[in-house]
Amino acid sequence: MRPRTANFFAALLLITLNWLPCISLAHDFWIDPDRFDLRAGDAVALTLRQGVSMKGNSLPYLTPLIADFSTTDQTGRKVIQSVMGDDPAAVLVVESGTTLVGYQSNRDYVQMEPRKFLQYLDDEGLDYIAEQRRTRGEQDEPAREYFIRCSKLLLEAAPARSDELFSTRLGYTLELLPEADPSALSAGEELSLRLLYLGEPISGVLVRAVSKDEPDETVDRRTDADGRATVVLDRPGTWLIKAVHMIRLENDIKAEWESYWASLLFHLN
Repeated sequence: MRPRTANFFAALLLITLNWLPCISLAHDFWIDPDRFDLRAGDAVALTLRQGVSMKGNSLPYLTPLIADFSTTDQTGRKVIQSVMGDDPAAVLVVESGTTLVGYQSNRDYVQMEPRKFLQYLDDEGLDYIAEQRRTRGEQDEPAREYFIRCSKLLLEAAPARSDELFSTRLGYTLELLPEADPSALSAGEELSLRLLYLGEPISGVLVRAVSKDEPDETVDRRTDADGRATVVLDRPGTWLIKAVHMIRLENDIKAEWESYWASLLFHLN
């Protein structure tokens, strides 16, 4: 192996080892563009970001973490190609109209001490998991969990086109589908979304809308029997819609739980 190649892979291993603990301890995950004011042919840099309250660290492009990283536009769906270790993770040249960017991670693992896990469950509206732990007498034991990120980003480039790409299903494990084009809405209007788990509507899951300008003033709704939740977007700017679902794993030697984190980022005029 040539020295330069060896140095590259050594650096890549160091990046991965440094970032994985951060991923495990962070909460939200989203695809963050460097701009939303786009015209056809413009380049936009995409940062994979993790954190809370719309603030967080960036994550480089690391193929071991990625199950899907793709764009869907008028030309179809394409895999995003980038360079290992790049941060921002990718740069796109957009077509006119809607571009839907999707990212689903591979399964990752974290172990949390009881108090932190209980706080996490409370923060994400996962009361039923806390109750299961109490019922099983596990409330004072560390929690072992797999997690998968399922994130989407909507971009709009002038000139506008009439399309339905905003509602495209990407086949992610947990997926948020807006039922109207967010770019066609104005501040103060409602946005209805459906939440799908394994392709089917799921009820009772907390859906939270977070404004980048006022991240502490969230709009929280639970999905109904059709997997639908409606939120009022009360100000212009960047919005993150998120939902978390968790299941109990039986007979897994490493973890008792698996969580799925869905997010959708867009800009409201």
